[in-house]
Amino acid sequence: MKQLYIKQRVFALSGKFTVKDQQGNDVYYVEGSFMQIPKTFSIMNMTRDEVALITKKTFSFLPKFFVEVNGQERLTIKKEFSIFKARYTIDGTGIEIRGNWWDMDFQLLQHGEVIGQVNKVWFSWGDSYKVEILDEEMETVVIAVVVAIDCVKADQAAAASSGGSA
Repeated sequence: MKQLYIKQRVFALSGKFTVKDQQGNDVYYVEGSFMQIPKTFSIMNMTRDEVALITKKTFSFLPKFFVEVNGQERLTIKKEFSIFKARYTIDGTGIEIRGNWWDMDFQLLQHGEVIGQVNKVWFSWGDSYKVEILDEEMETVVIAVVVAIDCVKADQAAAASSGGSA
């Protein structure tokens, strides 16, 4: 089992942050596009090679995000129409999420086997997550899913705050 940590900078306009190992060493770099359409997040390894890409679909009635890992589309996160509470679905190649993904407390399963687990770290400045990788072959997919879900949450929060509070 491998543990990684994601801590976003609270006021980073460009959406740049790193994924660190238990010793605090950078393992992945994440860069979000700034003022660009479509909005993307690129996940790069230590040699700055892109290993995953998250893209928000533009001109869509409801938000939709595509997650590619190593050049192959692995899953789609899309908002479903609901009146009272935001509801999202995740479609992927055998990937399922169980738990409360909105509060970043969930397990990732592939064909019924747990491949990763995510827990929000409380009492920290900004959003911080502990990511446990149980199937190291799926490490990039797990990191991409966590970043994608966080992107969905940030997009939802931005939409709620710009909706006006009278």
